[in-house]
Amino acid sequence: MTAQPTPPVPGAKPGAPSPLSVRDLTVVYREKPVLWDVDLEVPAGQLCAVVGPNGAGKSTLIKAVLGLVPRASGQVWFFGQTLTEARTRIGYVPQRGAVDWDFPTSVLDVVIMGLYGKLGWFKRPGKHEREAALRCLEQVSMREFAHRQISQLSGGQQQRVFLARALAQDADLYFMDEPFAGVDTVTEDAILKVLHELKGHGKTVVVVHHDLETVRAYFDHLTLLNVQVIASGPMDEVFTAENLRQTYGERMMTASLPITHRG
Repeated sequence: MTAQPTPPVPGAKPGAPSPLSVRDLTVVYREKPVLWDVDLEVPAGQLCAVVGPNGAGKSTLIKAVLGLVPRASGQVWFFGQTLTEARTRIGYVPQRGAVDWDFPTSVLDVVIMGLYGKLGWFKRPGKHEREAALRCLEQVSMREFAHRQISQLSGGQQQRVFLARALAQDADLYFMDEPFAGVDTVTEDAILKVLHELKGHGKTVVVVHHDLETVRAYFDHLTLLNVQVIASGPMDEVFTAENLRQTYGERMMTASLPITHRG
């Protein structure tokens, strides 16, 4: 029997289960909480940013919900299901620095790896899978590099390859860990184009983001995190001077940021 999720966070809309529901999530490293008692409800079909200072636990949040780091406590549900049940509906783009780019493989092979969840590890990819992978590379303007070794690519090109691999998964919920960090303008534009295409197809995307000056232009929904969730909700409601002060501290130069002040 499939376990049933716990009741939603107060204020969540009734109806279909949320793409991501997190309850009482705590992660501890060396007896120090990195995430503490996190509750989070991600709305369907939106571009959702997770923002906070260095060491706030943003990347850890993604890794914890995906089972990549151990949780001290808490429950996580995807579309009302466990991770195991919903795994084929989830795509993940890790930080570029977390990947061994010296591994001897081609761009096309990396993207084809995104198909294994549906293909199965023991079935060899054929013409159909190669064509699907090439279409994903076309979406990020990397088709001409299909047979290039990944170690020969620039940082921005590598990021676009991993984005293509996630697209190949044809997921309903995507997690992206700092995809805009250190990329060139061409790659940034390609990522934005893909994000809007995913949203246009009803997909949900959760992105760890670092740039407060672009977050309002790029995303619909915002979670401010500093070990605990400071605020989470529609961008216009959450992106306020007071919430940012609570997240980053009083030394933050809020006057230089395009912040909506609310009484």
